Amino acid sequence: MAATIASVTPIMKEVYEGRIREQLRTETVALKRVLRTSSGVSNETGGKYVTFPIHTRRNQGIGSRFEMEALPTAGQQGYAGARIGLKYAYAALQLTGQAISLTDTNPKAFAKALDEEVTSLKNDVKVDQNRQVYGSGNGAISTTRTVVTALNVITVVDGRQFQIGMIVDIITLPSTVAVSSRTVTAIDLTAGANTITLSGAAITTTVGQIIVRAGSGVAAAGNREMTGLAAIISNTGILYNVDPAAEPEWTSEIASNGGTLRAVSEGLMTQEVDRIRTRGGKTTLIIQSLGVRRAYANLLTQLRSTVNTVEFKGGFKGLAFVTDGEEGEIPVVSDVDAPLNQQIFLNEDSLTYYRDEEWHWLDRDGSMWKQVTDASGRYDAYLAQLVEYHELGCDRRNTNGRIDDLTEA
Repeated sequence: MAATIASVTPIMKEVYEGRIREQLRTETVALKRVLRTSSGVSNETGGKYVTFPIHTRRNQGIGSRFEMEALPTAGQQGYAGARIGLKYAYAALQLTGQAISLTDTNPKAFAKALDEEVTSLKNDVKVDQNRQVYGSGNGAISTTRTVVTALNVITVVDGRQFQIGMIVDIITLPSTVAVSSRTVTAIDLTAGANTITLSGAAITTTVGQIIVRAGSGVAAAGNREMTGLAAIISNTGILYNVDPAAEPEWTSEIASNGGTLRAVSEGLMTQEVDRIRTRGGKTTLIIQSLGVRRAYANLLTQLRSTVNTVEFKGGFKGLAFVTDGEEGEIPVVSDVDAPLNQQIFLNEDSLTYYRDEEWHWLDRDGSMWKQVTDASGRYDAYLAQLVEYHELGCDRRNTNGRIDDLTEA
């Protein structure tokens, strides 16, 4: 009987060729823009809070008078104190002693397990930070869209930021954990679907629950994740201990349409830039999702014969928006993580990324690697943890804005 491939497979040598082929997205547009220069990053975070005063009201002791009329009553400038506390972010990896030993030379594996895990984890935390830049701080990756009764397939508003293997909680706002520590086993982003499948027993959900990384969601004590643009660019809500109900200047310019989608237009965009300019700001960047980017590019195609991608300062590429005012070319860039149906208008000079230091390994005892132990004893396995204490700050909330309810192409 002739030998077959099946019969000789047990003695055939497996040849692993070349580098690992990356299959995962690693772009982080918003995060790179926030960290674009050292002037946008502050390591001056000693103490419990970063505090700074904001100028919110003018001296109104001004007026015109006739001869011998009483002069205006003296007024004064108005200020409020913004207070920013850092958020604490972590990431962990673990390797067994056997994995380290058996993959410590290139002929034995695709890459040294140690180097690959360390490098990839650093990329992973940046991708997750990019998601957080757009969030409100409550940890929401997405929101449940429909009622689900005794099923594992959950319909969500936006499934783009879920990943296979992600461990999640489902939280009923304001802070009740309804479902704990389930693993995402499948994702369906086909048109009209937007579903994720979770491990474990069947669950029941209601509309409007948020899905978060396990343990990272909002709690009674407050938000665990970084304060993102959803909280910063708003015309309601306390931000950094300043309440816009008491300080009306502490709001952003929001152009919504009551939930009814409308086409993106240069008129809408110009109006938003002008509204921000009226508040004393200058738009330096417009960020949008890929679908809104396509809609904007289609608009430009209709208005002009050619549409060119422009390379802006810092190596960023995108479309340009030109008003009939003095703003010049405003970069219009797209980001996979940007919220759907929106354009975000940023005054980047108003944003500061506060941190004690860059992502680093917990090594206070002299080593980043800790032997794994538990109640049963010690193991031939080693744990390392990345950490960064950080927060995104904004000192001119009213110079940022957003256009909502835009149709995607």
